[in-house]
Amino acid sequence: MPKQIILAAHFPGVNNTTVWSDPESGSQIDFASFVHLARAAERGKFDFFFLAEGLRLREQRGRIHDLDVVGRPDTLTVLAGLAAVTTHLGLAGTLNTTYREPYELARQLASLDHLSGGRAAWNVVTTSDAFTGENFRRGGYLDRSLRYQRAAEFVRTARELWESWQPDAVVGDRAAGRYLATAEAGAFAHRGDQFDISGHFTVPRSPQLHPVILQAGDSPEGREFAAGSADAIFSRHGTLEDGQEFYRDVKSRLARHGRAADELKIIPGVTFVLGATAAEAQERAAHIRRQQVSPQTAILLLEQLWNRDLSGYDPDGPLPTDDPQVSDDSISKGRTRLFDDPVATAHRWRALAEEKNLGIRDMVIEVTGRQSFVGTPGEVAERMNHFVQADAADGFILVPHLTPGGLDEFVDQVVPLLQERGVFRTEYTGATLREHLGLPAARPVRAEAVA
Repeated sequence: MPKQIILAAHFPGVNNTTVWSDPESGSQIDFASFVHLARAAERGKFDFFFLAEGLRLREQRGRIHDLDVVGRPDTLTVLAGLAAVTTHLGLAGTLNTTYREPYELARQLASLDHLSGGRAAWNVVTTSDAFTGENFRRGGYLDRSLRYQRAAEFVRTARELWESWQPDAVVGDRAAGRYLATAEAGAFAHRGDQFDISGHFTVPRSPQLHPVILQAGDSPEGREFAAGSADAIFSRHGTLEDGQEFYRDVKSRLARHGRAADELKIIPGVTFVLGATAAEAQERAAHIRRQQVSPQTAILLLEQLWNRDLSGYDPDGPLPTDDPQVSDDSISKGRTRLFDDPVATAHRWRALAEEKNLGIRDMVIEVTGRQSFVGTPGEVAERMNHFVQADAADGFILVPHLTPGGLDEFVDQVVPLLQERGVFRTEYTGATLREHLGLPAARPVRAEAVA
């Protein structure tokens, strides 16, 4: 029997995929936009809606980055609103462990799980830069190893809080919501390197017990953290071979954490472009890439590699002839450094630009991210299915280039073809997100400790 494909919808917001200058692009903060995309995903029987979060607007050369000027609404507020206008769709949000506290976030996620009837998910992320920390009283930043130590203990603490209401901790008609808590309900005490808290948790056990835990990370630390703590992990591997290597590596780590291979789903973020013919799809993809990489965006990205002001350069002219400035102080604030070896990368770019006679903008288009699946609806459905059946992924998080209607054509044209192949649901059969994803019931952390 073929594997079933997981599908999620990413609200594009502001990033280097969104084409917010397109005439068909709408508001990225109006609630109606979130509703449109979520309802399209639910109409397509998607597993979940995914909303990213930014705790500070990025800056470059001391100015707000042009792709961020729309702002970034609070994730949990939006997801709580969407719980009221959807019935089956999972609701996942990126929420940071570096600048939050376990009690606060566990309470919010448990509330979302109750409000949505068991559809909440948490994408666990960390933050390393002091720039973001300036928005918080703690300030500063954590070293990479400490970030993951804090994140792992944060997740474990949250799980302890979610479990603090024992099944017999209430009396009365729980199904009707009329009950009284016993004196022991919600009692917790956690002592660890990162957190030392005790008290009573205010939210009874939610439908999933633990909201689904998602994680994004490609480093060895990130992979190990996901193997020990997550229900699903994002990846960025675009080729079949890279995807299969990542899949094998992460799945192989599960056994030492006492977990089976199907207890962690691998779901890369992908883009798509459809056309009536393969040639039309390729032509459309090229047009979208030029929209995504405007002349201004090309210079901004080049500055991130060279790490200096290049605003005087012609986007259609040649690349700088000198090497990038290598420094811990980045010209771009509030984002992860994109290039591990800037000098070597610059040399490769210059060689390729000379070989193909490319100016700066065309060079950036050539070397930066391109659409993952391009073709007719039939071709896209077939390639997606091949990726999953070949164990390069368990499914995909789709990132449309338009807000909010960019998912509509995929739902209308590709989903029916996946359903015809028998690899994607035609109706929801479960009530919770864990059931949608084919995950086992949440395993209590106390049971893990005993095991």
